Amino acid sequence: MHTTIATRVEAGTFFDLGRQDPALIRLREDGAERALPFALMEHLVKSGTPYAEHSRSLGSDTVNVAGTAFDWFDGTLHEQLAREINLGNYDIAEHTVARRTALTRALERLASVHPDGFARVREFVRGLLWVSLKPDAGISSLTSSSDPALPYVIVFSGKAQLHIPPNTVSTEPSPRFLAENILHEGVHQSVSFHVLTHQVFADGYSSQTSPKIEIAWRASQGVERNQFWEVDRTFHATCVYNQLLRFRRTELDRDDLTANERACFQAAYDEGMPAVRYLMGQLELLGEHFTAHGRELLAGLRHQTDEL
Repeated sequence: MHTTIATRVEAGTFFDLGRQDPALIRLREDGAERALPFALMEHLVKSGTPYAEHSRSLGSDTVNVAGTAFDWFDGTLHEQLAREINLGNYDIAEHTVARRTALTRALERLASVHPDGFARVREFVRGLLWVSLKPDAGISSLTSSSDPALPYVIVFSGKAQLHIPPNTVSTEPSPRFLAENILHEGVHQSVSFHVLTHQVFADGYSSQTSPKIEIAWRASQGVERNQFWEVDRTFHATCVYNQLLRFRRTELDRDDLTANERACFQAAYDEGMPAVRYLMGQLELLGEHFTAHGRELLAGLRHQTDEL
């Protein structure tokens, strides 16, 4: 499969957790590897907040799948940390046997059926935050998310077992839906890494002043920022769609889905195909907002889209 965004973290770059940086060295020597992403966060956010130190109060269970160890965080998010990644309305969900089983089965599905997807997750995801809304939050729960400010960590709720964004909602939970949402956030992380280490967008480009692309299928959500996307958000979404549509197609070609899983994946696939073609076309109309490297990525995206 052709890839638009690199599938490996380049040695010696900012995101290389093994590089010879004093803060990273200290955490490795202390046996606090799970805090490494939060040390990177300190450099990215530049607020002076000791996020790595705050993260030390978190516990973690290890989830081992296909020779890869993931940190499944437990405990309480420090207030400053939660605020920075927009999780002020959430608690870390209690670790239960049922949640561990669902999480393990989702990762195993990626490893066994979608090895390219699992390779991306293995490379760009180290920490897992399973969250639940606080009782008095008064908002609807996220399905899954990741924040460029916190590399290597992805967030999801129990809703990720039922919801294939944007519009497919199942009546029955499935670890295969959770697998897609984990892959979704792993791809976002890989795109963020690439954008932060390569100049993809033209000099002077800003999300604040970017042209807006109308997203008609988000019109029912009522939030303007979800109905009109900036060029960089559209680029992220197009990369993600290309990977997830391959995931869905692979699932649909198998004979081990339940009737409900098949119906949900088919609905999501049928909705995603015209969406990615539309997004791809819109990006090509706005090529002046990309560098030469960015336009090479667009050409790769076009090739991926045409292969779907």
